Amino acid sequence: MAGSFGFERDKYEISQAIGELELLPAVRQAPADWLIIADGFSCREQIVQNTRRRPLHLAEVLKIAQDTSLSGSRL
Repeated sequence: MAGSFGFERDKYEISQAIGELELLPAVRQAPADWLIIADGFSCREQIVQNTRRRPLHLAEVLKIAQDTSLSGSRL
């Protein structure tokens, strides 16, 4: 989607088609217990809008790992 590209009315269809080339099928096929990590806002938004998954930013994953490490439990 790249920035505001996919939010523009005349570019929505091409944005969806690009997402369906690799990203969205891979997210849909990922096991439910896998984390979906996407740093870019546009990628995360496209994943949320087109799949049943909630992607995490790398910073969120690092925070989860830190909290888990401090509590002594495992992911």
